Amino acid sequence: MSSQNSSTEETHNRDKEQPFIEHLTELRSRLLRVFIAIGVAFVLLIPFANVIYEFISLPLRELLPEGSTMIATEVASPLLAPFKLTIIASIFLTIPYILHQAWSFIAPGLYQHERRLAVPLLASSVLLFYLGVAFAYFVVFPLLFDFFTKIGPTDVAIMTDINKYLDFVLKLFLAFGSAFEIPIATVLLIWSGVASVDSLKAKRPYIIVICFVVGMLLTPPDIISQSLLAIPMWLLFEGGLFFGKMITQRTSETTNH
Repeated sequence: MSSQNSSTEETHNRDKEQPFIEHLTELRSRLLRVFIAIGVAFVLLIPFANVIYEFISLPLRELLPEGSTMIATEVASPLLAPFKLTIIASIFLTIPYILHQAWSFIAPGLYQHERRLAVPLLASSVLLFYLGVAFAYFVVFPLLFDFFTKIGPTDVAIMTDINKYLDFVLKLFLAFGSAFEIPIATVLLIWSGVASVDSLKAKRPYIIVICFVVGMLLTPPDIISQSLLAIPMWLLFEGGLFFGKMITQRTSETTNH
């Protein structure tokens, strides 16, 4: 009898281990596809590495005083800076595919109503991240660099290191791309029950203050530049409240029926 119980327990353990191994195999397969996609994008972009860097540095180069230029303070910087930027650009371009692979991996474990909500959330998060990066490049960078190039002493030549510049703009891209995810974060808070629409509305004055503090930290110290970041962040929060309210109403209607 004990041998039969032992055999049954071993079979049960094997059955539990099998799905776990299958999940690991699938995860490895999807990670491999992601790396291949990034590699393909990198191979396609590497011939244009210098062109991409020129495009990224254009907002600063246009505002440099006459006679000033960007410099490389390290021997390998002219090669490594465009190379590093091309890797980042490859990841940036393949974000939709990366999220598709992540979605394909987790989707089987979700309920039907969760899948219906997750798909638009994933698509919206990608679009909002791209919009945040575009906002930083076309709106914030010209303001920032115009301020930085004019505030310094007139007898100091401005010659920015290309590596330092790249690190600076990548941080801002990440900051603004993340800031534009506010509606997604708001909807998820409401959908998961961590917060309600009413409780977030009650915290609106604090959130507006936080938006302006973030705007103050990421932009030049003038009210116009701060408002260009703070007001979109606030509007994005309001958009998250609007869609969060729609989701809760639809969920309650579905439950009542």
